[in-house]
Amino acid sequence: MSTSITPRPLPDVIASVVADAAAGRLTLGTTGAIHEGVRCTANVRQHELVVDEPAGLGGTDTGPNPVELVLAALGTCQAITYRIWAALMDIKLDDVRFETEGDLDIAGLLGLREGVRPGFGAIRHRVVLIGPETEERYRELMAAVDEHCPVLDIVANPTPVERTLEVRAA
Repeated sequence: MSTSITPRPLPDVIASVVADAAAGRLTLGTTGAIHEGVRCTANVRQHELVVDEPAGLGGTDTGPNPVELVLAALGTCQAITYRIWAALMDIKLDDVRFETEGDLDIAGLLGLREGVRPGFGAIRHRVVLIGPETEERYRELMAAVDEHCPVLDIVANPTPVERTLEVRAA
């Protein structure tokens, strides 16, 4: 038996944040661990993600790798933000599709060459909007989405990261 969840209507979300700014501030998190080889699990709310590398990179290919998850996060966050901002701007939007890819040189991860980034050297993100509006109207929507998309902001701008290490005896 599957449980159906009714999403909270966007106007209700907006009204609650307008009424109380604290209602819009969230701290999100995940926990996880590495298992055999390089396969990891990550727990996000009630969801478990399996993260692994393809066999060619030493994994067992039981899930996407971390950098693929970044690409998926960017694409899906953009799609969600398009849906939200289309509603906010009263723009009819039937569908949003995306293709996101990035260039990675694993020599950076492995420390094999000086000056090679361990992360993406470039990301290309293509969005296809389907609906009855003019191209100009959809370009206005794109500008609003690009200004407000959380994951685009994370990958396009430096974000402070506080790291700590705890060492325990085996």
